[in-house]
Amino acid sequence: MLLEISPLSLKIWLCSFLFILAVPWVRAESGKSVVAHRGSSGYAPEHTVAAYRLALLQNADYVEQDLHVTSDGVLVCRHDITLERTTNVESVFPNRFRRDMTGDGGELHWHVNDFTLEELKGLDAGSWFDDKFAGSRILSFAEAVAIVRGKSGIYPELKDPEFYAERGIDMVGLFLEELKRLGLESPESSPETPVIIQCFSAETLRQLKKRGCRHPMTFLVNRSQADWLRSGKIKDIAKFADGIGPDKNLLYEDPLIVGRAQAAGLTVTPYTFRKTSVPEKFKDVTEEMKHALETLGADALFTDNPDMFPRD
Repeated sequence: MLLEISPLSLKIWLCSFLFILAVPWVRAESGKSVVAHRGSSGYAPEHTVAAYRLALLQNADYVEQDLHVTSDGVLVCRHDITLERTTNVESVFPNRFRRDMTGDGGELHWHVNDFTLEELKGLDAGSWFDDKFAGSRILSFAEAVAIVRGKSGIYPELKDPEFYAERGIDMVGLFLEELKRLGLESPESSPETPVIIQCFSAETLRQLKKRGCRHPMTFLVNRSQADWLRSGKIKDIAKFADGIGPDKNLLYEDPLIVGRAQAAGLTVTPYTFRKTSVPEKFKDVTEEMKHALETLGADALFTDNPDMFPRD
């Protein structure tokens, strides 16, 4: 079924595209940075062309790419290790599931790594969000870089590296090879497209450094890993990373984390700020972000709503 596009919609899209082509990457004047979480995912389906282009229009300093690996060894932009939440995989490939027996009765999952890139390209990655995004396709990492390159930085996350290691897949090696192929192997190779790498796995970041990666790295910290942020351990993070990316609620519970991290030479980039989930003490997500940046002293943040980032 062909997607019908009105002349007005086509004109708006073309104007937006030409604007993006003309805008070079420029960091926010405040020195604080905004990372578009999965693209501008508050307004468009995550990790799609629409989400990335909108992030650029909303002046994101960096655009995030969550990375998984296809069965034919291609890095693709997906947040989940499985496909069913944000695609129509269940109807296109109804029998290609794995049964997860850890839950009651066993849940059915369609893993990214069980499909080739060509197969993934046949899925609809937009309709789950809104029918107007029907036909949106899963992007390879290379395609995502092509959209953003020269207009914003990129902030790739290596997702679930332990899962891929169990399958005999060298995710770190694939990623470094792809960066080299794209001309992004070092900070000097493409200064118009700065790269920051993130991961919840300390060992993965250690491996990146061991293999010669010189891009800045952010160690993501969720609640189960909060012990890393104690005063006695936070200095250890600086041995394998350049910054931390903590759950924002950890900072609300212990505002001194920011100072401890920065004293250890680490930047602080909390996640995730959404206009749909603002704590009651803030009137909106802009005020919440301003609190994180100015009162707590964070250096940057991840948000689904880059247009609401406080820039004054």
